[in-house]
Amino acid sequence: MSKNTIKNKELSEEIQEELQDTVEAKAEQTEKFFENLFSKRTISSNSIMNYMPFLAFVAFLMILYISNRHLAERTIRNIDRLGRDVKELSWDYKSLSAELMKQSTQTEIAKRVDSLQLKERTQPPIKIEVTKENTK
Repeated sequence: MSKNTIKNKELSEEIQEELQDTVEAKAEQTEKFFENLFSKRTISSNSIMNYMPFLAFVAFLMILYISNRHLAERTIRNIDRLGRDVKELSWDYKSLSAELMKQSTQTEIAKRVDSLQLKERTQPPIKIEVTKENTK
């Protein structure tokens, strides 16, 4: 790698003057920019009309941003509401399932059938066999 030899050399007076002139020109440009920006004549109807399409675009983006935010909040509220509804329905399902399981036990069925004068069978079921006869 070679070293930067320009830094070690001293600049001639002409080059130094050129660099000084460019720095001063840039400083004047920035100064003029800020003067023009904050002067009274820049806020005229003509300059405002030049920026009107850009301002309309920015206003449109703001409206779009606000509506998107409202839509997102409404969606979050709906998700929360549906989550609560799911929990409530889950609790209802579990309670109804437990009640059905309790009512379908043999002792509960026997209690309900007892009011109809039906008794529980104490003997095992009998198997009925049917034989086919050859008829020709």
